[in-house]
Amino acid sequence: MPATALPASGDPNGGKSNGPGGAKTCDASGMAEIHRFFRAGFGEGRALVEGVAEADAAHADVVGDHFAMLSTSLHAHHEGEDTMLWSTLESRTPSCAGHVARMKAQHAEMLVHLDELDAALPAWRRSGAATDASRVTSALGGINAALAQHLPDEEWNIVPVMEVTLTPKEVDALGEHGRKATPKGKMFQQLGAILAAQPDGGDAWQRAHLPAPVRLIWRLVGKARYEANRAELVGDIRP
Repeated sequence: MPATALPASGDPNGGKSNGPGGAKTCDASGMAEIHRFFRAGFGEGRALVEGVAEADAAHADVVGDHFAMLSTSLHAHHEGEDTMLWSTLESRTPSCAGHVARMKAQHAEMLVHLDELDAALPAWRRSGAATDASRVTSALGGINAALAQHLPDEEWNIVPVMEVTLTPKEVDALGEHGRKATPKGKMFQQLGAILAAQPDGGDAWQRAHLPAPVRLIWRLVGKARYEANRAELVGDIRP
């Protein structure tokens, strides 16, 4: 969750805040950036599952691997908040305790659905069968319903408090926790998905967060790998 800003994207409440007054101590706009990634990734989940033909285990494995990457990322995102954010907000801003308690409850509900997805994926990735796919889509439905409740609540009631409570170093530590959880070999897949989820396709995000050499690597190598993976995900594989 980087601590630098992006242009407004039409996120819930138009980027406005109802948080406490006071001078900003950090920029937590990166929360909305990563939330866009989760909304987009899990939001297309059912369509990706339905695009897998019956018993096409090879395609199911590609899509299932993508879901596993998303699940790992969301697990890490919430783990970072659970271990590094909530107690800090409760101690420094006691008036936020009610919101924090609600966030904890929403995380617990989300964990149930994520665990259901994690448990359902292996069988479907091996078989590609509709009977196994039904458990995957059921879990995705639970995740998307929970995200629809949790993400705007967090953006509206927690981010404004973060921005008058935390230091830039503390916000950056949350982002680093999430980045370290990127599964091995999935850097370009995840980076491409984050970029695609941003309102301008990620151009501003790249300029804000990626050094010039890394942007060059993305253009020369990473983008093509991401696009090849996307083609596999949607079944658009050319001979």
